Amino acid sequence: MHLNPYGEYAVRMAVDLVNDPPATVADFEQRCLAAGMSDDTVSAHTDLGRARAFLDEWLGVVDAPTDTRRAEALNALLAQTSAYPRLTDHAGDGWHLHYRDPDLPLADVVRALVSVGTALHLVGRGMHRLGRCAAADCTRVYADFSRTGRQRYCGTVCSNRDAVRRHRARA
Repeated sequence: MHLNPYGEYAVRMAVDLVNDPPATVADFEQRCLAAGMSDDTVSAHTDLGRARAFLDEWLGVVDAPTDTRRAEALNALLAQTSAYPRLTDHAGDGWHLHYRDPDLPLADVVRALVSVGTALHLVGRGMHRLGRCAAADCTRVYADFSRTGRQRYCGTVCSNRDAVRRHRARA
């Protein structure tokens, strides 16, 4: 049983935001809501520039060449997140953990959630479960949530296109 909600939703949100960067504050806020963030978090002050800067830093974790370098990059991000984890029942939807101080701007909430979520994802599933698409003409990011832990492509389009390319090269 997988009991870590932060790892998956936060990492999926980060992958979505770096692969298709939001153009406006409204788009950023809407995509955070769609990913599962609460209304009271998203309604806080939004600084899209700070959020983009953090996501650029997060790509350093994705692109790290070794597990040790990946851990170092992620530890640097975690050091910049806010306080200690805390229990909250802010909307009456049940007690749960927040990995941030209350009333932070949205960019800081995203920093905390994505940093902690990435750490939980990597230590829980494997340090190799985050990367760039293996297709030669694609630079999109993927997070591997598969059972086998062998994902190499950002999606089926790149996987199929690369398989066809390899098949034609053999023929």
